[in-house]
Amino acid sequence: MAKDFLKSVEDRRTYYGISKETVASDERIQEIVEHAVKHTPSSFNSQSARVVVLLGENHDKLWNITKETLRKMVPADKFAPTEDKMNAFGSGYGTVLFFEDQKVIEGLQESFAAYADNFPIWSHHSSGMLQLVIWTALENEGLGASLQHYNPLIDEEVKREWNVPESWNLIAQMPFGKPAAVPGEKEFQPLEDRVKIYK
Repeated sequence: MAKDFLKSVEDRRTYYGISKETVASDERIQEIVEHAVKHTPSSFNSQSARVVVLLGENHDKLWNITKETLRKMVPADKFAPTEDKMNAFGSGYGTVLFFEDQKVIEGLQESFAAYADNFPIWSHHSSGMLQLVIWTALENEGLGASLQHYNPLIDEEVKREWNVPESWNLIAQMPFGKPAAVPGEKEFQPLEDRVKIYK
């Protein structure tokens, strides 16, 4: 039986411990990503989201790029925790890279000048929705994931390595794999402080 939507949202967690063990086929991962990109809403139906999925050696290469980029910035005597973190992400099966196409956003700004300042904000809203849809769908397949933001530090090298169009702006990176560690308990602030309902 299909899992209830709200239960799926609840079960989605941040997994830092992931492995390369296969729990979903590459074809299924592609199907999930393509379905999410097609059906996740965007402002003015702009469809500005762009996604690159890195598997196998390409996934490994991304986290080596990130590690070596950070090595140039973090003092050597403090680098060990950073290296451990990059190695943990690299231990996964793949990574989803989320982009927003700035050409699309600039076109909307020109066409609807009254909303020009809002289109970059709405673009990020749409990207956030797409990230959640893919994250939750991967969770439903038995894959654990986390959301990372090493942009803009790695942007140019990522574009060169994977021939990414210049107009694509990197928003986030989502390493995923078979869960290898259980997330910690999650604490919640009181809902009465966060939600107001008026009847």
